[in-house]
Amino acid sequence: MRNRKKLDISAYFVVGPENTKGRPVGQIITDVVEAGFTCLQIRSKTASASEMIELTREAAAILAKFGRSDQVTLLVDDRLDVVLAARKQGIKVDGIHVGQSDIPVEVCREYLGEDSIIGLSARTHELFDYIKTTDVGQIDYFGAGPLHETQTKPDCGLGPDGKVITRSFSDISKLARLSPVPVVIGGGVTLCDIPELARTGVGGFFVVSAISEADDPKAEAVKLIEAWKANKPCKE
Repeated sequence: MRNRKKLDISAYFVVGPENTKGRPVGQIITDVVEAGFTCLQIRSKTASASEMIELTREAAAILAKFGRSDQVTLLVDDRLDVVLAARKQGIKVDGIHVGQSDIPVEVCREYLGEDSIIGLSARTHELFDYIKTTDVGQIDYFGAGPLHETQTKPDCGLGPDGKVITRSFSDISKLARLSPVPVVIGGGVTLCDIPELARTGVGGFFVVSAISEADDPKAEAVKLIEAWKANKPCKE
């Protein structure tokens, strides 16, 4: 399992079989790993538990093939059962990402152990109060957004009134300042957004369709990383 202190969420890719335009998930994972992405999440609302385990196995094998098992964080969305079953089968999975209505963070930490990575989707409604008051002792990063409305996850950013709350770059800069843990931003992020997003101070960006539905996923992944690195402020 991964050392929590080495987490790098700067270039974070989320993928599942429903987001690849019919292309093999493994091929697109290979593309982003070769491009240099630092975090990989397996997410599917349609795949069975056994299918999710096999996707996780394939992703772990690809990371091992490229010698990136200790550099790229491999997570599963939502499914604590899949993470536990995969580990039982000897698959190297670093942790889980959960939302507000999923299995509680403290339960994930109890079952996965102190060295596992746990990410949490930040609540859209009353976001800034939420990140200031939430106990972050059990989590490693917040996932926040959406930057834009997205068809990949239509319910992303839904407020209590059923309307989608998108986030401005000003909001995101404030979020980066206030959050006690790193923040990764997604939700409709495209290459055009990366320069300004990189300058907000967040820990990284996450994308789905910007890569998985691109005509050339690897080329697009490379462009995203290059844009991020070119615009990320240097630490003093």
